[in-house]
Amino acid sequence: MTALEQEETPLRIAQELPAQLPVLPLKETVVFPDSMTPLAIGQERSIALIDDVVGGERMLALLTVRDPEVERPGWSDVYEIGTSAIVHKMIRVPDGTLRILVQGLRRIRLERPLADEPYLVGIFTEIPDIVEESRELEALTRSVQSLFTRIIGLAPYLPEELQLAVANVDDPGALCNLIASTLRLKTEEKQRLLELADVGERLREVSRILSRELEVFELGTKIQSQVQSELEKGQREFFLRQQLKAIQQELGEADPEQAEVNELRERLAGLDLPEEARKAADRELARLERLPAAAAEYGVIRTYLDWIATLPWNVTTPDNLDLDRARRVLDEDHYDLEKVKERIVEHLAVSKLRNDPSGQILCFVGPPGVGKTSLGQSIARTLGRRFARLSVGGVRDEAEIRGHRRTYVGAMPGSIIRALRDAESANPVLLIDEIDKMGADVRGDPASAMLEVLDPEQNRTFRDHYLDLPFDLSRVLFICTANTTDTIPGPLLDRMEVIQLSGYTEDEKLGIAKRYLVPKQIEAHGLARRQLAIGDRVLRLLIREYTREAGVRGLERRIADLCRKAAVQVAQGREEPIRVSEALVREWLGPRRFSAEARRRTADPGVATGLAYTPVGGDVLFIEAQAYPGSGKLTITGQLGEVMQESAQAALSWVRSHTGELGLDERWFAEHDVHVHVPAGAVPKDGPSAGITMATAIASLVRGTPVASDVAMTGEITLTGQVLPIGGVREKVLAAQRAGLKRVILPRENEHDLDELPAETREELRFVLVDSIEDVFAAAFDGSRARSRRRAGARAQERRAAATSRGSA
Repeated sequence: MTALEQEETPLRIAQELPAQLPVLPLKETVVFPDSMTPLAIGQERSIALIDDVVGGERMLALLTVRDPEVERPGWSDVYEIGTSAIVHKMIRVPDGTLRILVQGLRRIRLERPLADEPYLVGIFTEIPDIVEESRELEALTRSVQSLFTRIIGLAPYLPEELQLAVANVDDPGALCNLIASTLRLKTEEKQRLLELADVGERLREVSRILSRELEVFELGTKIQSQVQSELEKGQREFFLRQQLKAIQQELGEADPEQAEVNELRERLAGLDLPEEARKAADRELARLERLPAAAAEYGVIRTYLDWIATLPWNVTTPDNLDLDRARRVLDEDHYDLEKVKERIVEHLAVSKLRNDPSGQILCFVGPPGVGKTSLGQSIARTLGRRFARLSVGGVRDEAEIRGHRRTYVGAMPGSIIRALRDAESANPVLLIDEIDKMGADVRGDPASAMLEVLDPEQNRTFRDHYLDLPFDLSRVLFICTANTTDTIPGPLLDRMEVIQLSGYTEDEKLGIAKRYLVPKQIEAHGLARRQLAIGDRVLRLLIREYTREAGVRGLERRIADLCRKAAVQVAQGREEPIRVSEALVREWLGPRRFSAEARRRTADPGVATGLAYTPVGGDVLFIEAQAYPGSGKLTITGQLGEVMQESAQAALSWVRSHTGELGLDERWFAEHDVHVHVPAGAVPKDGPSAGITMATAIASLVRGTPVASDVAMTGEITLTGQVLPIGGVREKVLAAQRAGLKRVILPRENEHDLDELPAETREELRFVLVDSIEDVFAAAFDGSRARSRRRAGARAQERRAAATSRGSA
């Protein structure tokens, strides 16, 4: 083969194409015109073909096989376009195969097969090159020559002599053939180049391929240079460290690497580690001793051992289960919340009898700003335990809980283990905040990982992916917080005892502000108690007109606004105390931000005031109905869920089926379409509790009678007119109280929920308990009869005036 490859390239033989040519199928090889190619022949029919060709005109057709796995290619297995070639030399090998050297002549196309046996024979026609001389063609030729010359300098398999050969080729078609036959390209790419008859198109394709190959070669050269540089750097560091070690030994100084290992060994020896953790630490410490500091694994093992040494495996704090002290601490830290405090004391009493406060997982559920997080801190203070807080809101990666395996770069333990490390105790109070806001994606479901963490039967052997060691979490007192339980998975919710924290009433907010918020903000703004006085009337003004919330965070921000205004005056030299009045509040904070809008919104027929429960507390919901000429269709808007849309349909169906009983015009629905809208369209809404509100709004529209402005309602409606019970009564009623409403319509089956309301709320509001929608209408339209009569008289007067004008006409 060496003799064949070194043989001089003969000139292109100019001779006519025979009428028929034998076909030699080629596997993973494409022969181009003007190229010399050595081939190995092994199949019997191919050997017979070569024997016949060498004994005859020595010319044959070379066609590439589409699928190289085909053992005996037929006409359908080969490409139609190939190359005519001449066999210049043949050598027989002792194993019976042949080695031949062929020279490609012309591009040819198969016109018609003639024979399949003993080998393929067909009729071919020549495909001449299409050349259009232009400056673009000359530019492409020079560009291809330049690119290929650069590749020759980078590709180790291309001889440097090719640079001279490429520079001396003036024919663009021959240039493409030379480059395509010498580059290592995919068979499909070579075949595509062979099939391009237009030389300009062929040059563009070759230029694209050369640009890609040049980028790959340059990237490979860059990588090789970087690797070589890193190797030289590593070798240099190794030699320098060996020299430094020898110098330190001569001077009698300790090896810093060994000193670090000895320090780790002493730290681990002084810990009371579980047996499995002790074995893992000893094993990794032995590996660390055998590794040089320059090794990549050295830092990984060093960090892993440091984590084992810093975790509180058996470090605990004694519990204080004094119930009287627990009540005192809870009263000091929180105003009211008597039922919640009593439940916490009961939990501590059971823990005192069992001598183990762990085991039960508590979950505080309530609107923002009602003291869920601070309750967890109070429990830790009561027990005398360390406190750690972990926020899981927005967490979507399971590795945030369980950690990353050490095979990953930058791996670290999960948030549970990190929280215990920060708490420096194996039995802290661990508050898991916003557990209802965990998500899930392709990286896993963190809520599923929490199942093991919050299960007292499983968390004794919690295994973090990074540590890969069992850690006992059964001694940890877990407390979770959430705004709603709707988004917490059922199996996870089943592992927790839910304690509901409702929103505060006005009196409760007043007490919290006087005892906690005002002193806290005065101190936070650098003021003395004598320098600023904020009375009860001012606080009530802030609660009513500048905040509307279930908690007290907004109230605290408004108090902070007043403290900042006062701090400016004190900093400017004012010495006399500042007593904040209602007029000063309006001057400093501007006009009122919230007003009782129920009276204004329900002044027209077709509007009813409902009550809704949201994760941030209760809220007032206005439902509007409007009519226009049509055929009785219902349109619902306001980004409502399916349940709420069905409630609207049920409400309309009941009103339409009882037009006679309600004193309505039976033809009204046949002549009008109804549009029901719930404002705040950007906020999704759903649930069945707005059913009676929708029915009231539709009835008000049809009657032309406004709903009483001081009434709010909530309840589910059925097609038979029954009112079914709903949830979130306390939050909804408190929202009605904050909005300045006086009456609340509730399902009679929710009567027992009234016992959960504060005494001041029961005294301030009047509750109307109903069984049917007729009872709802009786209460909703009671306060608006006078207005209805006035509106009816006005409409009658308008009709008489219109009739008079028509008669005059």
